[in-house]
Amino acid sequence: MLLTADRTGERADAALARLCPELTRSAAQKLLEEGRVVCCGKALKKNDRLTEGDCLAVTLPEVQETSIEPENIPLDIVYEDGDVIVINKPKGMVVHPAAGHWSGTLVNALMYHCRDSLSGINGELRPGIVHRIDMDTSGLLIVAKNDFAHQALAEQLKDHSLARTYECIVVGGMKEDSGTIDAPIGRHPTDRKKMAVTEKNSREAITHWQVLERFPGYTHLQCRLETGRTHQIRVHLAFRGHPIVGDMVYGRKKPELGLDSQCLHARELTFCHPRTGQPMTVSCPLPPYFEGALDRLRGKRIG
Repeated sequence: MLLTADRTGERADAALARLCPELTRSAAQKLLEEGRVVCCGKALKKNDRLTEGDCLAVTLPEVQETSIEPENIPLDIVYEDGDVIVINKPKGMVVHPAAGHWSGTLVNALMYHCRDSLSGINGELRPGIVHRIDMDTSGLLIVAKNDFAHQALAEQLKDHSLARTYECIVVGGMKEDSGTIDAPIGRHPTDRKKMAVTEKNSREAITHWQVLERFPGYTHLQCRLETGRTHQIRVHLAFRGHPIVGDMVYGRKKPELGLDSQCLHARELTFCHPRTGQPMTVSCPLPPYFEGALDRLRGKRIG
C-alpha cells in the first residue's frame, strides 16, 4: 500500500494513523516498529518527522488464521451482497473481541454468517471491520467482505464521502436550529479511558448537528460525522454543555428517561458501492429504547 504525506513536520505514527483510518495509533506504531513502513528506501521510526510529498510504502502483515469462534448469533442485516454487509447493531453488543468480551461480539456473529468471506486488513480480531460504534450505541455498521471492498471503503472514510448520520437525545435546549462543532479530540489528560476536547496529542474532529424536535429540558438531534474519532458525538455534545441522555461517562451519570446508557443511534449510511461506484443510502428505524424515550418526552411536552 502506498501513501503520500500531506503535512510537513508530522510524526510518522500520527500520519500513518490519520492517512489509514482503519489503523489505530497503536497499530500504526506496531507497523513502524516492525519495519513495515519505508520512505526513500529507509524504514521509518514512529517519531520520524515527514515532509509533505513523502511517499510511504506500507507492507501489511499476512492475514493470520483467526482463533475467534464463530457463533450463531442472530443479525439484523439491512443490506448484503458479495462485497459488503450492513448490520443494524443492537445496543449492548460489542463490535469486536477484546479483554472482557471474547464472545458474543458482532465479529463472532459475522464469522458464523459470512464464513470465510470477510476482509483481513484489520487482523484476526477485527476481520471486515471498517469502522466501529460503541457497545451501547445502536445502529448501522458497514462491514467489508473482501480486501478490495475494505480498501475502497477506508478511502471513503478518509475523504469523508462515507457519510454517517446519527440521532440522539441530549440534555437541555439547543438554542440554534443547527450548527457545527469543530473541536479536536484526544485522550483525556487524567482519565485514559475517556476522550476529551483538547489541543494536546489530538486529531481534528467535526460534527454537524440539526434539531429534530424540542422538549422541556431535552432536545432530539440529528448528527452527521465529518470525521470519526472515538466517542466523537458524545464528547462534542458534552463539550457544548448538552450531553447525551443516559451517557454515564460524559453525561450526568444518572439514569434518565429510563436509560442508563447513551441514547445514540446510527440511523443512516451513505457511501459509494466499492465495486460498482453506485451511490447508496441505507437506513434503519429508531430502536424501541429510543422510541420509548421519545414517547416519555412527548407525554411531558407542554402545549
